[in-house]
Amino acid sequence: MPPRVNKGRSSSSKVGPFQPGAERTRPTCRPLHCARAERSDTSPGFCLRRNHFHRGTFLYLPSRRPSGLSLQSTDYARKEVDAFRGFQQGDPVDDLGAQLRQARTEASVTLASVAARSCYSASHLSNVEAGRRAATPDIVLAYARALGEGDVNRRQVLGLAAGVVGPVVAGELIRAGFTAALDGRGAEEDWRERVDQYGRDYMAVGAAVLQVRLANDLVILQQHLDTPHMWSHAARALVTYGKTTPNPAEAIRWYDLAATAADRSDDLGVRVWVRGRAAIALAYEGAALPTARRYADQALALSDRPSLGRVQALMAGAHVAAGRGDQADAIALDTEARRVFDHVASPDGEISDTAVPPWRMATFRSMLYARLGMPEPGSEAREEADRTRPAGLPRFATHIELHRGLTMAKAGDKAGGVMYARRAWDALPAERRSQSLALMLREVERA
Repeated sequence: MPPRVNKGRSSSSKVGPFQPGAERTRPTCRPLHCARAERSDTSPGFCLRRNHFHRGTFLYLPSRRPSGLSLQSTDYARKEVDAFRGFQQGDPVDDLGAQLRQARTEASVTLASVAARSCYSASHLSNVEAGRRAATPDIVLAYARALGEGDVNRRQVLGLAAGVVGPVVAGELIRAGFTAALDGRGAEEDWRERVDQYGRDYMAVGAAVLQVRLANDLVILQQHLDTPHMWSHAARALVTYGKTTPNPAEAIRWYDLAATAADRSDDLGVRVWVRGRAAIALAYEGAALPTARRYADQALALSDRPSLGRVQALMAGAHVAAGRGDQADAIALDTEARRVFDHVASPDGEISDTAVPPWRMATFRSMLYARLGMPEPGSEAREEADRTRPAGLPRFATHIELHRGLTMAKAGDKAGGVMYARRAWDALPAERRSQSLALMLREVERA
């Protein structure tokens, strides 16, 4: 039996409390999804339940959970989450699509650019803007990312993102946390394997998908940080989470948190690896080079024992030197990194963010020599990367293609290099692209 609700009243009147026997009709807003409904507020504002803005009237649905449903009732929880997301087609979106269109056109951003940052086509986004389709949270975030890359004032769309995505994420994480607690998740060995799996998934799964899954587990993991081993698992997971974020500034906040967690683990290897991985992540992208150098210096100061963390810290230092035009220092650090790598290289077939097999080391070096404008060693590194890289990693194959474009641009053929790099970018499905690739493409365009 559908819940009983009150009729909506005019904007000049207040919505009264629920009364038994009130007319049954499809609700516009649920208190679970709309704070205004809980307050019986008729003021204008955004309602996530139906992706529209209040115009002073709505129907009130009591927030009581139907009797006979337990916390373990996954069907009920799924229905609530689906309703929360507002995924039902046909729901009116009123002003939200129009506001997204206004923000996009004012920023001179095309629908194709927004489509490239979501799993939706430009035609679907056009329907969203026209109010014929619902503006789901991932669509709103795609607009926020696209407008951010255009370096424009995106305050309006970020406000929408906060209103739409914030409650969804909170609700999803709370639900996931309780579900996991009921399942009894928490064994140290289980968490080690889970974090290892995230490292493997990072190499092939899109950042948006991985971020949601990882966020769920991080909420749960923080409740089990009662041993040094658990802190080490958390530190590695936080680094991976940082890699899924949309910009370097946000990533740095997660890397800093990961470093603090690693220090709590009392595991020297993890402390070095976390800082080395954060350093190469930023330096390889050419982003926040002073911070990348800080992480690299910390990793190298912690221990001089050969390790993958030390290899990545040395390669990060080489990229930082290349960024400031110091060719001699960059080559010296690359030479030292290769010397250490010979002792600690990961197996050829290992595919994980925590591993550095020969193909990945060659990828680091390919970008380094493209930046230095040294075609011969760069070509050797690219050939090794292409020859040794396992199948099924198209994102990393695109890295190498962008390096070739940068090499062409550095050699004086900027138009040809940019065209080559853009063709490689366009050939990769949008859901496979990453922030690293976007920053590399921008570097080619600015060479």
